[in-house]
Amino acid sequence: MNWADFKRDANLIGGEWVGADGGGTIDVTNPATGEVIGTVPNAGTDETRRAIAAAEKAFETFSRTTADERAKLLRRLHAAIMDNQRALAELLTIEQGKPLAESMGEVGASAAYVLWFSEEARRVYGDVIPSPWGERRILVTKQAVGVVAAITPWNFPSSMAARKIGPALATGCTSVMKPATQTPYSGLAWGVLCEQAGYPKGVVNILTGSASAIGGEMTSNPTVRKITFTGSTPIGKMLIKQAADTVKRVSMELGGNAPFLVFDDADLDKAVEGAIASKYRNSGQTCVCANRFYAQAGIYDAFVEKLAAASAKLKVGPGLEEGVVQGPLIDDKAVAKTASFVADALAKGGRLVTGGKRHDLGGQFFEPTVIADATSEMNFAREEIFGPVAPVFRFETEEEAVRLANDTEFGLACYFYTRDLARAFRVSENLRYGQVGINAGVITTEVAPFGGVKESGIGREGSKYGIEEYLDVKYVCVGGL
Repeated sequence: MNWADFKRDANLIGGEWVGADGGGTIDVTNPATGEVIGTVPNAGTDETRRAIAAAEKAFETFSRTTADERAKLLRRLHAAIMDNQRALAELLTIEQGKPLAESMGEVGASAAYVLWFSEEARRVYGDVIPSPWGERRILVTKQAVGVVAAITPWNFPSSMAARKIGPALATGCTSVMKPATQTPYSGLAWGVLCEQAGYPKGVVNILTGSASAIGGEMTSNPTVRKITFTGSTPIGKMLIKQAADTVKRVSMELGGNAPFLVFDDADLDKAVEGAIASKYRNSGQTCVCANRFYAQAGIYDAFVEKLAAASAKLKVGPGLEEGVVQGPLIDDKAVAKTASFVADALAKGGRLVTGGKRHDLGGQFFEPTVIADATSEMNFAREEIFGPVAPVFRFETEEEAVRLANDTEFGLACYFYTRDLARAFRVSENLRYGQVGINAGVITTEVAPFGGVKESGIGREGSKYGIEEYLDVKYVCVGGL
């Protein structure tokens, strides 16, 4: 199959591909060209209610399948993804903009999550607890929570779906997923893939359209027993409040403000390599990418120089073009926001070392940018950039670095470089983040728990911890023995 075979201009509800009730559509554009590549349904409350009902009906039988049956279906889904990795990656690049190599990696990661949860499906263990009563036995079992509502973002439209659909399918849950309107096709492609793998109708339902209408029904409908969301902290807070009325379980992977610390004793070349990988992946549009660089005084100038030189060499262009390592930003609003961070920093004494403006290619392309002499008064010290801007702050001591790194309401991911073993333990234990990379700039993997603390979220995705988010614990006391 080619990418066009996965491009569905319809929603999947109860096993049927349908349009919006009122016929409304939303244009989907290629951020590299501005070209409209298709339209998807502008669905709302009624369509969401039907999708939830379809998921509820499918749950009656799907939740009773064996772990072995669910594992086999997931392995078929994994095979379908990998058999079509190139086509799915091209579709992702066309609608999202990231370089094809990154899209190939994301689709591969999606498959890895599916395979991981196919294996974890068979390892949902319970307990037999020694009873305090001689004539009773205490059993603990785990069961699927029920219908899951999943809301996925535009920056990783395939792998974020995998993190939510994978464990849901592994545990026997059914789902209703809403992909982002900027990148709906990679989400709708999961419907095609699930059909290929042989999933029953209604197990996976996919809707595009009004975020407020679809999200409002997801959070208010009592049939939905879990909300899983990846996106901004303000939207996450709103969903948590809405879900409280029906006491739904929530998993929230929210915003970040990742610090990247470079100590005097670090391997500078390795630190720059990690910085480039962390900062400019997906044009800086990731919740775990380095947002604030802190370099110790002794190596500050050398680090800035090496980082700027490496940043200036990055090839910017359309994601399908050979050798491109940074694509466009998602839309004009993102370009304007990125430019505003640069303007704010320069107005407050920042020093532009490289980049700093819209790329000569025009459109939504922005130059890889390094700003030296960054200070805590600049907006990016507090706010998530979500663009290819690397501000570099200076620090003197380890204690100062940790204090500055922790000085944020976010706590998703952080990174630091050092060759001092004792410092590695001290700093990692004192950083208040859900994920810490030591001498590594990209650390995400399906086998490790992904998630944050503070206002960066609730719960974990991936790993053995991720499947627990989709299970209820049931205590059974057997008497009369």
